[in-house]
Amino acid sequence: MKPVARSYWPADTRHPVLETTVGSVLRDAAQAAADRTAVVAWGNGPGERRTWTYSALLDEAQRTARALLARFAPGEHVAVFAPNSAEWLLLELGAGLAGLVLVTVNPANRARELDYILRQSRAVGLFHVDGFRGNPLSEWVAQVRPQLPALREVLRFEDWRGFLDGAAGDAALPAVRPDDPVQIQYTSGTTGSPKGALLCHRGLTNNARFYAGLIGLTDGDVYAHAMPFFHTAGCAMAVLGAIQRRATHAFLPAFDAGRLLELVERERATHCLGVPTMLVAALEHPDIDRRDLSALRVVASGGASVAPELVRAIESRPGVTFIVVYGQTEASPLITQTRLEDSPDQRTNTIGQPVPQVAVKIIDPASGEIVPVDTVGELCTRGYHVMHAYFDRPDATAAAIDGEGWLRTGDLATMDARGYCRIAGRLKDMVIRGGENLFPAEIEAVLVEHAAITDAAVIGVPDRIMGEELAAFIRVAAEPPGIDALRAHVRSRLAGPKAPRYWVFLEQFPLTGSGKIQKFVLKERWERGEFQFVDAATMRGAG
Repeated sequence: MKPVARSYWPADTRHPVLETTVGSVLRDAAQAAADRTAVVAWGNGPGERRTWTYSALLDEAQRTARALLARFAPGEHVAVFAPNSAEWLLLELGAGLAGLVLVTVNPANRARELDYILRQSRAVGLFHVDGFRGNPLSEWVAQVRPQLPALREVLRFEDWRGFLDGAAGDAALPAVRPDDPVQIQYTSGTTGSPKGALLCHRGLTNNARFYAGLIGLTDGDVYAHAMPFFHTAGCAMAVLGAIQRRATHAFLPAFDAGRLLELVERERATHCLGVPTMLVAALEHPDIDRRDLSALRVVASGGASVAPELVRAIESRPGVTFIVVYGQTEASPLITQTRLEDSPDQRTNTIGQPVPQVAVKIIDPASGEIVPVDTVGELCTRGYHVMHAYFDRPDATAAAIDGEGWLRTGDLATMDARGYCRIAGRLKDMVIRGGENLFPAEIEAVLVEHAAITDAAVIGVPDRIMGEELAAFIRVAAEPPGIDALRAHVRSRLAGPKAPRYWVFLEQFPLTGSGKIQKFVLKERWERGEFQFVDAATMRGAG
């Protein structure tokens, strides 16, 4: 495309949007590459490894769909509360074939968060495991189920074979359209109240196909990762991307740096995806120099700011190219991506150009006018990839998507004359820690439930490893509670990563004229080093 003077990049229509569904792309792959290995699922223990060919994967997914239809009707919402597994993947594919809407739930969540998602999504079914990394998922399910009369069916992945036995062997599968909803994935806005992005088949399948094509994934390649399936990076970019390129998809139940290196070596992975935190941990792992990673050609990363030093460190390995991706759940998820043929500067210092069939503009947040190139503004996007809506949240949908179909991302960015974008910050208050979206308002609401706390504010502060860490500023009525007690208070109600690392006790907050806490002042003062704080990772004070 020609250089532009304003920060607007029209959709590149040279590559078509296909009228595909989750089921149709799986059927196409099974027909084209029936005997090729489709999935390699590693378990938790040494030597736990299961594989499926594309033909076998389709058969198993269809059996899953029939078992689902014995319990649920097309269009109903079914939630999944578990780490990565072959069963999770089969549930995703089976739900797509059955015309169900899958509601993905972070297995680190606790009862409070689970209750909210099941209630707000109107889920009628739930699949879960007994526990994950010390989190007693079955306990939380038992705790919330009596308050959820709409939740008809609760099934354990540990009983998967029994669930499949309920499938009718010859039951017809419904017709599923590309525009039909396929998933609800929870994200959040400025209020911190989680919102369910309602995503459709066409958006997820095409976005994954474009991504996989741009990283050069093709027949015979092996795509390895430990990205969680409850994120679009795992269940869309990885699962649906590999299927459409007839590649082998190899994955771990959850991230472990040493096991990821082992996976890449033993499966002869050609492509790998991880958030920056994962890649830093892999680079610093003592096993990295003894692992044979020579098959690796491409490493992709996003979900948090990608440091130029990380790009250079990855690309210092012979034959490896680093790809930066940028997006958000509401965009299925990718909006921009660097290319294999980009210059080192473009791959190191930008988030790339818009992916095919995606339009991007940078606007003045106040006026809505498109800004000149190289000017900071809010990044907006339009195209097939934009979510249908926030489920049952018309007010939030209207605030996020305008009458012309433009999705406001809430991210500040610049665009150069060639369409390459750079992130400059965020309008939203959301904190991205190690690729996980954390919502300060949710954490603040839990903090003020503590009897000793009268007010609280949570912000994200820069961190070399995690991208950002949480810092909690609190005002107490009497003697400050111990940091261990405060973190235990948060962890008993929310997922572990939502417990702040840094703690600052204040006598008063900077306030607006209407009495609201000025978080930008807290950020500025933190950056100037004005606060005395306690680092929960070391339990030492600093500042």
